Amino acid sequence: MSLSKEGIDYIKKELDRYESRLSAIIPALYQVQKEKGWVSPESIQDLAKIMDIPPAQINEVATFYTMFNKKPTGKYHIQVCTNITCSMKKGRELTDYITSKLGVKESDVSPCGRYTVSRVECLGSCDTAPVLQVNFDYHENMNEKKVDELLERLK
Repeated sequence: MSLSKEGIDYIKKELDRYESRLSAIIPALYQVQKEKGWVSPESIQDLAKIMDIPPAQINEVATFYTMFNKKPTGKYHIQVCTNITCSMKKGRELTDYITSKLGVKESDVSPCGRYTVSRVECLGSCDTAPVLQVNFDYHENMNEKKVDELLERLK
């Protein structure tokens, strides 16, 4: 089993919360990603056994939502919003700046294993664009200077 005992207990508790087992898929996927950093095909098989849900149904949810990583990421997953408002405020250029600064291709893990940079759709903070998220932490009103400061803190 690829999940910790605590992770399995959490998922079982989530299964009891809902009328339908299917409703617990998203919390279960979050638990896998929290522990493993991404949702592997093996993790989906493990969830299917724990939850008594066909793997295809779990995979449908995992592949539909962009917040679930389908491949390993670096220790710091930097997700830059490139939706309309953030793009108008240079979110795309900021993504290019970050990948160049870190020497990593978009969506790849940096050679040191510390960083993955991804373009994502709306992070829900249009009034503070451009926005990026590092793991679960939001960083708003970003520019190159703020990115440099952020990257320095992540070293």
